[in-house]
Amino acid sequence: MAFGERMARGTDYQLGALALFLSIATIAAALGFQYIGGYVPCMLCLIERYAYYAAIPVLFIALVLTAGGHRRFAAALFLIVGLAFLANTVLGIYHAGAEWKFWPGPAACGGGQSLTTSAGNLLSEIENIHVIKCDEASLRFLGISFAGWNAVASFFLMMISFAAALAAREQSYETTATDL
Repeated sequence: MAFGERMARGTDYQLGALALFLSIATIAAALGFQYIGGYVPCMLCLIERYAYYAAIPVLFIALVLTAGGHRRFAAALFLIVGLAFLANTVLGIYHAGAEWKFWPGPAACGGGQSLTTSAGNLLSEIENIHVIKCDEASLRFLGISFAGWNAVASFFLMMISFAAALAAREQSYETTATDL
């Protein structure tokens, strides 16, 4: 039995579900570190979340299509998610490299600040502004920053999404061949 045949036996749904679960878990962890842990994200950190925000509903739709037998459309969606995580992997590597001073980060990096909620607090908030720089890691776990962990997570999500696309494509061909 070839690798493609083993991949196609129902694993498209399982891989898609795994990608969806890991995407939700990753963005939940990022939001937890932000709102519970108090780690304010920089501009690049916020941009790196876009892939997750886009992937979650697309993966859900791909799973619905897979369950409904529309594997060719699901394969296309899994492929799109894989490409989004490929781009996010590159962005995470760029961000981590800027933190390690391998190359300069973006010149206009200092986002992640909350908006002023009242005019009375405006002056005090202006005095206490702390710009979050993209080239400074706020925390390292096992020597890897949040940006580095994002690159790792995005890489694995990319591989899972591409594997789901391949499995869905193979399964769609098997279904078509047996329908003839």
